Amino acid sequence: MKTVASFVDFPSSSFFLLLFLRFYPCSSTEHAGCFSKIYSFGDSLTDTGNTHSSEDPLTFAHVSEPPYGMTYFHHPTNRFSDGRLVIDFLAQTLGLPLLPPYRDSTADFSHGVNFAVAGGTAIDDEFYIFNRIFNQITFNNALESLQTQMDWFTEFVEEVECKGKSLNECKEKMENALFWVVANTMKLLKAVVGKGAKYIIVQGMPPTGCMAATMAMTKFMPKDDNGCIAVSNQNVVLHSKLLLETLNQFRQQNPGVVVLYADFFNAYLYVLNNAPKYGFQEPFKTCCGFGGGLFNFDMKSTCGFPGATTPCTDPSKYINWDGVHLTEAMYSKLADLFFNQSYCQPSFDHLIMSKKCAH
Repeated sequence: MKTVASFVDFPSSSFFLLLFLRFYPCSSTEHAGCFSKIYSFGDSLTDTGNTHSSEDPLTFAHVSEPPYGMTYFHHPTNRFSDGRLVIDFLAQTLGLPLLPPYRDSTADFSHGVNFAVAGGTAIDDEFYIFNRIFNQITFNNALESLQTQMDWFTEFVEEVECKGKSLNECKEKMENALFWVVANTMKLLKAVVGKGAKYIIVQGMPPTGCMAATMAMTKFMPKDDNGCIAVSNQNVVLHSKLLLETLNQFRQQNPGVVVLYADFFNAYLYVLNNAPKYGFQEPFKTCCGFGGGLFNFDMKSTCGFPGATTPCTDPSKYINWDGVHLTEAMYSKLADLFFNQSYCQPSFDHLIMSKKCAH
């Protein structure tokens, strides 16, 4: 039996494939038609419905039930949040429909597909300190890896997107696309470049030591200056440093490819350290959980557990939704920091200038 904490699936991998040439700020409403499609890969931070309660990791086994989806959709959509994710804000910014999950056979995929699935793995399990501590948490089903999602993508491209087109025509589409890749995904990075990708954004890892689940389960471990579990965040810092070094090498080896780094770790900490500015009253406490106290998290009674958990009255005042996954309000702030402010290296403006796009 595989033993791994289910609340650590999110830093696996996730990327958005944007077709055509322009990117615009999240706050704008004037950008319909700038992109035609989005393809997304990743885990529960990006999953818009590929995971259902019957398939979900044991610890978060109620994503298909209320109160998930309560804020924006007013019903569960199999998103691990009270509402929209970063990928949803991106689609709305571009005037596109919200991205349908690949496993929805009735969906209209004419504007793109989301291949992300909760539990999607890319990073070695031993990276996470709480995997080693809380090995009693198990999965009901085998995890879906990035390779599975790439297989889905390849099948979709061959049977739908590029059907009837020549290899060069298909590759040209990839050369005009923007890939959003998360964390330890160099194999994936090389794979998409091999398919013709020339514009890539790699999103780093969030501060896992600031997650309510981590803090509740390791509450006696030393804290850092942010009030988070120090050793967990130190691991993320080390990983990010190695990732940036690897990306620099990748750029040198692929001078024709533009690679950006989206700094999830520091964007999250910026919001955390400026919580009142953003309207957050609860930087660590879980909105939808059980047990009360500083974190309101119990791994045996997570969000949606029948008869046990109830949501807070106003999720917009909380950063954390269910112990690991974030509220719509937090995803909205992160989207703005990624798309409009200084939390990409180089910036989105650099990406657009590289493609010689008009603003």
